[in-house]
This record gives sequence, structure tokens and C-alpha cells, in this order.
Amino acid sequence: MKRFNTTAVCIPQKHYMVDISDKLNQMIEMIEDEEYFTINRSRQYGKTTTLAALFRKLKDDYIVLRLSFEGIGEDAFVGSRMFVRNFVHMVADYWEFMEYPAEAMANWKDMSDLQDDSYMDSFDVLSRKITNLCKKGNTNQKEILLFIDEVDKTSDNQIFLNFLGMLRNKYIKRQEGLDYTFKSVILAGVYDIKNLKLKLRPDEEKKYNSPWNIAADFNVDMSFSPQEIATMLQEYEADHHTGMDIEEISNTLYFYTNGYPYLVSWLCKWVDEQGDKIWTIEQVKKAQRELLKQRNTLFDDIIKNLANNQELSMLIKRIIYDGDRISYTLANDNVQLGVMFGILKEKEGSIALSNIIFEVYLYNYFSSMEEVQNVNLSVNTSQFIKAGRLDMPRILTKFQEIMKAEYRREDGKFLEQQGRLLFLCFLKPIINGSGFYYVEPETRNNTRMDVVVTYGREEHIIELKLWHGDQYRKDGIEQLERYLDSRNNETGYLVSFSFNQNKEYTNGWLEEEETKKHIFEIVI
Repeated sequence: MKRFNTTAVCIPQKHYMVDISDKLNQMIEMIEDEEYFTINRSRQYGKTTTLAALFRKLKDDYIVLRLSFEGIGEDAFVGSRMFVRNFVHMVADYWEFMEYPAEAMANWKDMSDLQDDSYMDSFDVLSRKITNLCKKGNTNQKEILLFIDEVDKTSDNQIFLNFLGMLRNKYIKRQEGLDYTFKSVILAGVYDIKNLKLKLRPDEEKKYNSPWNIAADFNVDMSFSPQEIATMLQEYEADHHTGMDIEEISNTLYFYTNGYPYLVSWLCKWVDEQGDKIWTIEQVKKAQRELLKQRNTLFDDIIKNLANNQELSMLIKRIIYDGDRISYTLANDNVQLGVMFGILKEKEGSIALSNIIFEVYLYNYFSSMEEVQNVNLSVNTSQFIKAGRLDMPRILTKFQEIMKAEYRREDGKFLEQQGRLLFLCFLKPIINGSGFYYVEPETRNNTRMDVVVTYGREEHIIELKLWHGDQYRKDGIEQLERYLDSRNNETGYLVSFSFNQNKEYTNGWLEEEETKKHIFEIVI
């Protein structure tokens, strides 16, 4: 019986998989046009599985050399001769395993021309071997494709740059009819080889000379659309007959993941194996709550990348806490890194977090940082749950009490910058395990933020507003009412962080007769 897979490569015979035929056809078109390109996507984004799927579609028409630099070791890059030796052996071993025409390997495996490279550069030797290998007569008239996975394991190494330079030179000469080489080369990794300078250490940047500027732009969307997710669920449903609403579940999965392949597969795997195969929106919500509790290689990689790139970390905090709208431009190295790591995306010309799960995970991560530890937010969380329902007015009133006790007027700047973070820190342990929250991106800016809290089957809409006067309060109420309409909800909550010198810590219900909305407001 098939299962959902979240590790290594997905195999059609063993795993439920999204139908990515449209994506593969776009890549095949590039291959047939003899283009070289890089599939650069973040960790666990399906790059290896995509290369395997490409291989299956192309293996009858081409000779496909499918290699990986995973685990190749640093010794292979101590010099050009050592690299060429390792590369020649990798190709020969793969060729023999695939049982390609043996006669084509006759000269390829001969290493005598590398015994003494004082008269000839090792990459010149490799270039000649590739020329001989790629002559159609040696391969029963089949052209050769080269796929290399995990190239960024070694892509900050000058020897690898020299290797790319050699491939580039052969590509150009082939265009002029002066050489034979691979019909197409695909490199897969996190870092875009065309923008390798982002990974080079400062003292190595002078070595960078765009060795891969021949590569075509790779614009294939590797994320899963709701319609593509549905193809995987349809296959699953044909086997298990759960009665799920495939369209509804596909849209829900996409809502939380924005089609990030690993996240989609993880949620499906949990519902199938831990969620009793109950395919409802509530079970998907429960799955993503469980995911956020996990420590996995994807989340570890995100934190590692933020720790190693403090400017990127600060950029993300500006977006999610301060509500700054920052123009999307890959000319900014930090934006480029965030996109490359799968954390950021472009949305209507601005930078945004790539999906809700990452956003909540980063809220949780930043909430543990030292800058908010000077306010004691500890409470007995059981007082806020009544008969399995969240008592949101009580939560807000208690938060107001704590802030009144802890907050000092001289800390006004701190409250303005960190008040919303403090509220999310306070909320998290109360709903942890049974609830979930996320920030509505459309409402995040310097003065307001809408937090959507789901607990059980109920949804609570909270607007966090920086209030510098009565007009701000009125605007906040109107904005909250409009958002409640968009969510088909009659009850909302308004938290106003006020900086008036004579403010009062008020709280209570507002009955909006005209709009029929019930709004509970607190002022801090």
C-alpha cells in the first residue's frame, strides 16, 4: 500500500505524489531547446524528486547522467586533477550501472592522461573526454543530458567554479559548431549558481567571475497549486474511500502551506497515519498545530539561516512585527537570500512570508528572544478555557492587567515597537496544543494588525491597533467591522495600544447598532 513521504526522493510505486506533469513539460521544453539551467529552491522543495521524475520521462530518448555531489567530500576539491578523477569515476560507475553502450567508456575510463598534468590542465583532459563521449556515434545516436543534484554542497569552491567555466566554454563552442558537449545540463541546489557570490566568503569574492552566466532563467513554479494537490488526494481517495471533500481539503492544505511540497506532504502524512484518516478541515488544522511542535530539518535549516544572516533576520522581524512594507527586489542580497531559503516571497510588489506555517513558526521563535523577557507574562492558562471554548474577553482583560502592572510610561517606545509581540507571547501558551493563530497579511502595517485565532470550531478576530487619538480608535473599529464581514463573523476584539498621557485602561463591549457587530475593546 502506498503512503505519503516526507524524506528523500518520492517513488511513484511507493508514495502518493502530486501530478507535476505540467512542470516537467516546461523543463523538457527547455532541454529540447538545448538550454542549461539551475533548479534552485529551498530545502525539501522536491528538487531531487523532480530530477528523478525528469529522468523517468527522458530515459528512453536520451542518455541521462544523473549525479549528485551529496557526500562527495572535500578531498575531491583539493585540486583540479583530484576533482576530474572523482568526476570521471562517478560518471563511469553510473554508466556501468545503467548499462549504457560500453564502447563509449573505452577512452573515458582511461586515467593515464591524468598521471602527469604538468603539460596539460586537468580540465582540458575532462573537456576532451566529454567531447568524445558526446559524439552521437559512440552512444547509439542518443544525445547525453547531465543532471547534478546538491551542487551547492561544494559551490563555494574555486575548483567547482573552474568546472562550471569548462562547461560554459564547451557550451559556447557547441553553439558555434566547434565542439560536442552535453545537450543540456541541469544543476540543482539551494543556491542559484548564477548568483554564487551570495555564498562566497568575503576573501573569495574576487574569484567570482559569473561562470554560469550561460544559464537560462528557470521560471517554473515548483510549489503545488490546489489543483495539483488534488491529484494526490484523488489517488489516495481511490485507495481508501474516506469520503473526503477533495477540493475543500486541497484548498485548506494550500491555505496553510502555499504549496510548499514538504509541508503539504507532512500534513497529509499526519492525517493519514496519526489522524485516523479523518480528512476534514479541523483535522488539517490539528495536523499543522502538531507540525509546529516538531523539530525537523526544515525548521532547523530556517533557524540556522537566520542565525547566520542577522540582517535577514532583522528584515523578517520588520515585516511581521513592525508591518513595514518593503519593496520586493532581488537586487537586495537579504531579500534574495530570504527567497532562496524559501522564507520570503513576492506579493503585490512587496516582500511577504512564504506561508502561514513559516510565519507562525517565526512568531514563536522571535517571541522567545531576549528583548521581550523583561515583562512577566506567566499566567494559569486553564482559567481561559470554559467547556472547551476559548474565553477571549477574559484573555484580553488579563493581558490588560499584566500590561498595566508591568508597563511604565518611560517605556513608551518599547511598547509601541513590541506591544503586539508581547500579546502574541501571552496568547501562545493559552491556545498551545488546541488552537492556532496567524496574522492576516493584508492588515499588517505600522498601525494595525489582525490576528485570527482558531480554537475548536470557533474563530476569533482580534485587531491590534496603535492608538494616538480618538480618530485612530474609530478607524480601528471600522476596519475591524469590515474584516469581520469578510470572515462572516459577528464578534470581534479590539486591542488599542494608547500613548495618550491621560489614558484610562478601559475594557468592555461595544454594540454597533448599524453594523450589528459585537466588539470587545481594551485600551492599554
